[in-house]
Amino acid sequence: MKATVYEGNKTFSVVEREMVQPAQGEVRIKVAYVGVCGTDVHIYHGMMDKRVQIPVTIGHEMSGVIDAVGEGVDGFSVGDKIVVRPLDDRKVKPSDKGFNHICEELKFIGIDSPGAMQQYWNVPAFTLHKLKQETDLKLAALVEPLSVAVHDVRMGELKAGETAVVLGGGPIGLLVALVAKEKGAQVIISEVNETRITKAKELGLDAVNPTKLDLVEYVKSKTEDRRADVVFEVAGVQPALDIMTEVAGIRGRIVMVAIHGQKKPVDLFKFFWKELRLIGARVYEREDYDKAIELVTENKLPFHEMITDVQPLTEIQKVFEKIDENPDGLKVLMDCQL
Repeated sequence: MKATVYEGNKTFSVVEREMVQPAQGEVRIKVAYVGVCGTDVHIYHGMMDKRVQIPVTIGHEMSGVIDAVGEGVDGFSVGDKIVVRPLDDRKVKPSDKGFNHICEELKFIGIDSPGAMQQYWNVPAFTLHKLKQETDLKLAALVEPLSVAVHDVRMGELKAGETAVVLGGGPIGLLVALVAKEKGAQVIISEVNETRITKAKELGLDAVNPTKLDLVEYVKSKTEDRRADVVFEVAGVQPALDIMTEVAGIRGRIVMVAIHGQKKPVDLFKFFWKELRLIGARVYEREDYDKAIELVTENKLPFHEMITDVQPLTEIQKVFEKIDENPDGLKVLMDCQL
C-alpha cells in the first residue's frame, strides 16, 4: 500500500508499506478521503516538530470503509462505511471529571500517533462512528471539522431566534455559521478576507468586512440594538478579542473557539458591566459526532461548496505547496486510493 510521510522541512514523501492485520480491538480501514486542516498545515510548516514524531503519517479528517476486523471487535463489519473520532482518551483520571475528550493525557490520533493519509489505516475500534451506506464519503470527510462546529454551537447554548456573530470566516467559522443557521439563529459573519466573504455569501450567509463598516452598529441594526446573544471567536487575532465584548449584548455568551498560544488583552470590564459569559470550547464529544453525521447524511446544508479541491494522495507535496500559494481555499481533500 501507499502511505505519506512528513519528514520535516516542509517535505512529504510517498512510500510503499506492507498492510498489517489489525490487532485485538482494532480495525483496518480502506481510507477514502482525508481533509487537510489547519493543524496539518502547521505541521508542514514545522510549527509542531517538537510534538510529532518525525517521520510520521498525519491526517485526522477522514472517511473510509472497514477492510478487516480484529479480534474482540463487536458491532462493526467489513464493508461498513465509517469515520474516526481521532481522540485517544483511554488514560483518564478522576481529575478529568468524566470529560474524556479533554482529559489531561489526551492523545490526538493523526498528530500524536499515525494518521489517515495512507491507503489503509489500523485504528482502535472505540474511535469509530458508523455511517449509513448512502452517505457520501467525500462529505463524510467533513464530519470531524463539522463536529467541532456542532460542539461550539452546543457549548454556546444557541437557541432558535437568537443572533450569533461569528468572528472569522475560515473553514471552521463557516461551519459554525452553517450549524448556527440550521439551529434557527440569525447569523452574521465578520471577516476581512474578501474571497471568504464572497464564499460565505454563496453559502447563503450574511457576511461583512469590519474594516469597511462598523460591525457593532451593523449588528445593532439587525437586532433592534440588542446586539449578539452569542459570539464565536474563531479568528484568533487581537482585533477579534477587542470587538467580541463590544458586539455581545447584555448577558451574551462568548465562545472561544480559536487557539491563543499566548496571553492576550481582553476587556474584562465589559464582562462585569453586561454580565457576559466566556466559554471555552475544545474538540468534540460523541454526541457532536453523531449530530455532524446526521447533518452530513441529510445533506440539506451546502457542504459540497466547502470542498475546494480533491487531489490524489500521491500529490501530497504539491497539495501543501498549493495551499501555501492560495490560503483562501476552504477544504482540500486527499483521495487516498489514488
